[in-house]
Amino acid sequence: MRGWGFLAIWSDIEPADLVDYRHWLTREHTTERVTTKGFLACRVFRAVRADIDRFFILYELETPEVLDGEAYLARLNAPTPWSQRIMPKLGNFIRGGGSLVARAGRGEGASVMALRIEVLPKDPQELAQALVACDGIAAVQIGATDKARTSVRTAEKGMRKNEGFFGALLLIEALDVASLQAALSQVRKLAPDMLGEASEPEVYQSMFALDARIADVG
Repeated sequence: MRGWGFLAIWSDIEPADLVDYRHWLTREHTTERVTTKGFLACRVFRAVRADIDRFFILYELETPEVLDGEAYLARLNAPTPWSQRIMPKLGNFIRGGGSLVARAGRGEGASVMALRIEVLPKDPQELAQALVACDGIAAVQIGATDKARTSVRTAEKGMRKNEGFFGALLLIEALDVASLQAALSQVRKLAPDMLGEASEPEVYQSMFALDARIADVG
């Protein structure tokens, strides 16, 4: 991630709405977002599980100030007709953004673990460096969520029910699932307190990516 801000979103979609949701994401919504001032890129991941269609979306931002900046709020308060159709259908919706406090490694891994945590490690950069030294780990990012910037009331927020929030994000990117599981074992050894209130350690696979530098091409 190039910038120092992030926005992370999780949601579920019913099987009957899956095709419409995927087309909305890849043909309209992500383009709309990354062409907004301050957005650098978007990556979409799908949970590796058979019982539910769950997605994780990660936006790279120049700075956390983008989250409540004029350009992004204008988008959030003028949802497209397609967004108005999709937003109420998103289940278990969790959203949060803020500042990256540590990152290590290079490139992007196809398999990721995106953990919602409530307590940051004592030394985020030290943990990131320790994890990226593990076999098969491409990159590690740790972010602290800014509740005030994330909680601004908007038209889009009003279309969703029971929106969840989280304190911080631990993102581990790997070459394969086995490497992710090994890195998680290291987290348990190095920062056990951080996992006390963490989300389920779900594995996600990369599905779609869009960079702002090419979003307007064609």
